[in-house]
Amino acid sequence: MYTMQDRAMDEEREYATVGLKAGLEIHQQLDTRTKLFCNCPTRLRDKKDATLAFLRYLRASKSEMGEVDEAAREEASISRLFLYKSYDSTCLVENDEEPPRELNQEAVDISLEVALLLNMTPVDEIHTMRKIVIDGSNTCGFQRTALIATDGWLDTAEGTVRVDSLCLEEDAAQKIETEGTAVGYSLDRLGIPLVEIGTAPDIRTPEQAVHVAEQLGMILRSTGRVKRGLGTIRQDINISIAAGARVEIKGVQELRLIGEIVRHEIQRQVKLLELREALKRRDARVEHQLLDLSYVFEGTASRVIKNAGGQVFGVCLRGFAGALGTELQPGRRFGTELADFARKYGAGLMHTDELPAYGITDAEVAALRLAFEAAEADCVVLVAAPAVRAKQALQAVLQRAEVALRAIPLETRRALPNGTSAYMRPLPGAARMYPETDVPPVVLEPERLNFIATHLPETVEHRKARYMARFRLNDELADKIARSMQFPLFEQIMDVYEQVPVTLVVRTLTDMLTEQAQAGVDVSSLEDQHFMAIFRALAEDAFAKEAVPELVNYLAREPDASVAQAIEALGLSTSTVEVETVIAEIVAAKRAFIQEKGERAVGPLMGVVMQELRGKVDGRTLNKLLTTKVKEVLEQG
Repeated sequence: MYTMQDRAMDEEREYATVGLKAGLEIHQQLDTRTKLFCNCPTRLRDKKDATLAFLRYLRASKSEMGEVDEAAREEASISRLFLYKSYDSTCLVENDEEPPRELNQEAVDISLEVALLLNMTPVDEIHTMRKIVIDGSNTCGFQRTALIATDGWLDTAEGTVRVDSLCLEEDAAQKIETEGTAVGYSLDRLGIPLVEIGTAPDIRTPEQAVHVAEQLGMILRSTGRVKRGLGTIRQDINISIAAGARVEIKGVQELRLIGEIVRHEIQRQVKLLELREALKRRDARVEHQLLDLSYVFEGTASRVIKNAGGQVFGVCLRGFAGALGTELQPGRRFGTELADFARKYGAGLMHTDELPAYGITDAEVAALRLAFEAAEADCVVLVAAPAVRAKQALQAVLQRAEVALRAIPLETRRALPNGTSAYMRPLPGAARMYPETDVPPVVLEPERLNFIATHLPETVEHRKARYMARFRLNDELADKIARSMQFPLFEQIMDVYEQVPVTLVVRTLTDMLTEQAQAGVDVSSLEDQHFMAIFRALAEDAFAKEAVPELVNYLAREPDASVAQAIEALGLSTSTVEVETVIAEIVAAKRAFIQEKGERAVGPLMGVVMQELRGKVDGRTLNKLLTTKVKEVLEQG
């Protein structure tokens, strides 16, 4: 019999065969009073309160080694205009019109606490560095970051994972709008302290990646000094396979997606390797000949081309016919990969693997092929855009097609909601780092480290033992909630509403949330107050415990609703008179059955009562009322 364990072992062997290596970078905002280099508050503001502060262009600069980082060079080639929106809480440091102040010492202490929880060795002296970033997310063109600790480790069920580094850095500005090559950023998030934790590439399966992320999240939460909510923690995943290349996938905000992202990246790299071999067998090649094809579409009916002003440029990929239609990830083909490169320059991509389409006719496709003297095995790629943008886009496409003949490129990709990813930029290198001369170093005295080390929060093992002793939880449930990122909420609920069933609270905050997410419910909209309100209402007997899943589901869909409104909308509010009436009617209808079975009739009748009133009244209350009614019938004879 083929079991789940057999399947897991087969998958593990499959990942070992392809040589999967993965590492995580966790970025977590710290809950400090002020930002990292100024005294501004760290709370996010309502965007309607923002006002346009200034406009700026950013340029790539050389590092101390005299080199320009490849990612910065590509971003600079797009020449974007950045619009920065500020608030009454925004200061000159955030505007890059005043030097940064000293490192926030509260943030340093929290970072050291996290480092010690991860068995890391703090540095002797903290030096702040500048990391070149010119996508507009930092007003000064770089992000400030400081190495805090190195050489740690994390125990997982699948083995030890090394933790290479922990850095303290400032969060970036939040992108809020894009129009053409202009990008708008909000300055409320810029400068919020965050820790960046980087593991070694010791992760060997997608499941282990999820477990490591969960454990790191739990350790961060255990400090009680990190921010909560969507966007406050972000995961980046570094993934490679033996014959492939290291790819960094950025911006994963949901833990459940981590495993899917790893699987889809393995699939993408394997497919790209297969495509490379197929292209080699065809003797495929890339010609850097760009043609103005506008004349082909002078009388076109294609709205895409008309809306672009009728300017069309193209290139021919020799031997690439059919290659652009190769699916690399679910819903994403090699042609989609090439389109990602063109899109960076504000241009859409079309190609003969998918034409005729978009209003382009067979005759126009034939004319395209004739212009390049393209054979059946060739693929013509088009961009409809003004000349400068079209040529930049097509040059980027040609370079990516050329790389496809040789190797999988080292690159940074953006995580998409379905677990796939899209190209962002080349993988940055050491050329983007240089010292920050405006921020003085911080010497870490032994007394400071000793104080933090002796005041660390409890470990998972201690928490689990405490839960087993205090709440009489079994080993499985105690371990589950002790490792969950919801454990502070669990303790808060039980401290206030100790009369609610503890196993129900545990299962609600662990299994139930997982099940709802797997069913497609967006549980990320649920906050602590939702659960506190649910269990307050349960403690007040406002509904039966069986209705908790329904309430969680409803509030996830309607997060602005109150629990009272949810109870009303779901029809869970029932008066005592109504309950007694329902039970009386059932007992009257089953009078003969009761007289035949005696008190043993309560069990079967309970199923009928629960069918009528499930979720409205607690089962114990219903059982008590039903038993009383049954006894009355028996006494009457």
